[in-house]
Amino acid sequence: MNRLRWGRRILEDAAVLMAAAAIALGLCAPLRAQSAAPDGEKAAGEKLEFEAASVRLNPGPMEPSNFRLSPDEAYANTGGLLSADVPLATYIEFAYKIQGTREQFESMYGHLPEWVKSDRYEIHARAPLSNPTKDQMRLMMQTLLKERFGVMVHYETKDTPVLVMKLVKPEILGPKLHRHESEPSCDAMGPASAGATPKDADIFPRQCGGIEAVRGADQALVMGGRNTTLPIMANSFASIGRLGRPLVDGTGLTGNYDFILKWTPDPGTFGTNSPSPSSDEIGPDAQGVSFVEALKEQLGLRLEPGNIPMKTLVIDHVERPSAN
Repeated sequence: MNRLRWGRRILEDAAVLMAAAAIALGLCAPLRAQSAAPDGEKAAGEKLEFEAASVRLNPGPMEPSNFRLSPDEAYANTGGLLSADVPLATYIEFAYKIQGTREQFESMYGHLPEWVKSDRYEIHARAPLSNPTKDQMRLMMQTLLKERFGVMVHYETKDTPVLVMKLVKPEILGPKLHRHESEPSCDAMGPASAGATPKDADIFPRQCGGIEAVRGADQALVMGGRNTTLPIMANSFASIGRLGRPLVDGTGLTGNYDFILKWTPDPGTFGTNSPSPSSDEIGPDAQGVSFVEALKEQLGLRLEPGNIPMKTLVIDHVERPSAN
């Protein structure tokens, strides 16, 4: 089956994909987006910095990052080395754990120059620690952004229309949502082939701690996560599900979970007008199922409108970096 694997976590999906296509990562004034975790603000009050770092504009072919610049906890330690080639917007979202809806990103970047989301900067950096955590790498990136790109930020709290994610039936999970301890451990891996998809893989996704997605040739989508939390799932659902509002977890569920979600997006949602896929391509459980229907039927989750105070990051200033 011809499928294209989305090789980035949802954060890079929400940033790079939006910047590249009709999902547009717009830039608006002043910049606001939901922080995916309060750690972003805590991190802003601490300081770590890279031992050495180089920054240069790269107009050529893009080089893949040596680990995913995502807002979740999936992380392959690289011995304290960072190698990435993405727009400044993606570095900001990584540093402050930001994942938002298209509307939030449009509001967040609208007052900034276009290069913030279009020009790629190649960064190679070395941490002073041999085994830093992902959050420590975020702290070091915050320092680098301030010193090299002049990034200045602050937080604001405002009442925000949201969708609240709740269980359809109290204490009952859907058939595709399971507690992680009842599933294969994070040491268990699926087939090593790069083209493995949920239909031919033993385990999806292969790496724990985050969320991945696969797109079929006719735009059918399959989304999965292992050893992840409901708040991280909610942030990912809001962006990839095109819900138009931030999504917050109101299930009351604690601990970590594994899930797989399949649905058929509306034609044109992801930049194409391809017809809906056939049932033998995506399986009968996804044929003609909308994102919200899939949440209910497969994960046992429903969405309710609400309004809550939400802390958002405001970007006050950016500038092009000076030469190394």
